[in-house]
Parts: sequence; structure tokens; C-alpha cells
Amino acid sequence: MTAMLSPIRIGPVEIKEPVILAPMSGVSDLPFRRQVKKYGTGLLVTEMIASQAMIRATRDSLAKARVLDEERPCSVQLAGCEARVMAEAARLNEDLGADIIDINMGCPVKKVVNGFAGSALMRDLRHAAGLIEAVVKAVDVPVTLKMRTGWDHDSRNAPELARIAEDLGVQMLVVHGRTRCQLYRGRADWDFIAEVKAATRLPVIANGDIVTEADAAACLAASGADGVMIGRGTYGRPWFVGQVMHYLRTGETRADPPLAEQLAVILDHYDHMIEHYGPIVGVRMARKHLGWYVKGLPGSAKARDELNKLSDPARVKDRLRAFFGPHVEQAAA
Repeated sequence: MTAMLSPIRIGPVEIKEPVILAPMSGVSDLPFRRQVKKYGTGLLVTEMIASQAMIRATRDSLAKARVLDEERPCSVQLAGCEARVMAEAARLNEDLGADIIDINMGCPVKKVVNGFAGSALMRDLRHAAGLIEAVVKAVDVPVTLKMRTGWDHDSRNAPELARIAEDLGVQMLVVHGRTRCQLYRGRADWDFIAEVKAATRLPVIANGDIVTEADAAACLAASGADGVMIGRGTYGRPWFVGQVMHYLRTGETRADPPLAEQLAVILDHYDHMIEHYGPIVGVRMARKHLGWYVKGLPGSAKARDELNKLSDPARVKDRLRAFFGPHVEQAAA
């Protein structure tokens, strides 16, 4: 199989294999990104950071903006609706070491769009343009843009926004193949992403419904995109981005890590979450990840319920070892 992807260069940043971890609120934090990086990724993107919170230097926003050298290249995603505030937040993140600033015009969550941020900006392209221009002028690092196909099916204006973004100096686009009104329902329209690709000379990354290696190849074929971004497909599988990279490079699927290795990943991830958030918040934040990690194994529903009731990190780890132990032994037999 001939490699399906070529490197993308945006400013000084080279994305050698453009298979990218998506920005996911409450998921793609520093502890999770570290696990994904171990197995391979072309680019990491932080959780969405509210620009207003960033310039107030809230503890939460600073934690989200923290980027380690081992993660590079890493993009910091910002959301907001005021050009001045977005520009200032972009400058702050550049100073903190962001390799790329990504503008969020794709988030469909009600509390974001009700604040006229995220995908709500696709309803007012003039305002969106002012925001893009302010961010591009504020920083020396590359600026990218993530969007949906439009607000609803009758206003799928992503190709127009792509042309505006290119004219204003944005250097890469990511398109989630749904409208805002679809939220995460239905199927992502990879074919429509091809219309965005045709509208611009910029690299275009396709996003949405990539949960198998074959999905990634099919998405690239349908969209003509220059790369893929993977979000929910990584739940409980921080190795999945690396598997997709391997498949697109070789045509061969790479097996999931052995269960013993998966347990080691889970325990390491858990330790980093406790370190990052502190024990009280970390235990709570980790529960969804633990549920995803154990999913599909016999007895996982009972184990998940028990894990969700535990508040002591040491007891959580003991329960994980007890749950995985028999499965590891069976796999080795």
C-alpha cells in the first residue's frame, strides 16, 4: 500500500503524518495527551480554552494551556466571541509555548453557542472574519481554524468560511462533517468536506466518525483531505491514533496492546490524572476514562460501577489490578 498521507508544513511546524488528536473538553487534557503521544500522533491539540478565562489566568485555563516539550508539536485551541479578548489570549498562549493557535468555530455545545462562540460564529461570517484577523495579527505562530460544515443543512457555508480564513492568513483548516444542529447525530458528511477542500489551497483535515482504520482511509478517499483528526475513536484507546498512522502508512492493521500493557497504560494515566488535578478532582475526572478502558471485557459493567464508588486512588488502582489480573492471565495462557 502506498502511503496515503504527506507531511504538512504550517509555518515552522511540520506535521510529518497528519493524523491528529482532536480537542475534546474533559478528555484531551495533559494526562491523556501524554498517553496518546507514546503510541504516535502527528499533532496534539489541547482541550478548548475559553479566551476570557485565559486572560483572567484562571487556574483551570492555565492547566489546560500547559504544554510539555515531549508533546510537541502541540496546538492550543481557543474559543471566544470578542476579537480583542481572543487576540490577547492567543498572545498569552504563544508566550506560554504554544506551537500553533487553533480557533474554535466548531463546538456545538449549548453553553458555548449561547455565548456566540464556537459554531455560532458560522452564523455571522463578518464577525468571524474580524475574530480570525485579530488572532492572526496578534501572534507569530501559525493559526489554524476548526469548523463544522455550517450551522444547519440550509446554511452549510464552510467553503465560504474556508476562503475567508485563507485570505486572512489561517494556515490549516479542520472540518467536522456535521452541522451544528446535528450535534453528534447521524453520519459525518465526508463528501461535503471535499467541497471545502476544493474551495481553498490550504491543507484541510477531515474530522468525524473515524473509529476504525478503515474509516480513516474511507474518509480520506471521500473528502480528498490532507489528513484526519480523531476524537471519540480514542476513548479508552490512546493507542488508536498511532494505529491509524501505521495503517495509512503500510496498509496493515496493528493489534491493540496486550492486556498487561493496557493495564500499565491505565495505571500510568491514572497516576498522571491524580498528579495533574489533585486526588479529589482527579478521581472524579478519571472515572469516564476507566469506564472506557474496561468496556468490552467480561464483567466490565460491574467493575465500572464499583470503580465509580471509590474515592481513594490507591483502592481504585487495586480494583483495576484485581479486575485485569484474570484477563491478563487468560490471555497469556
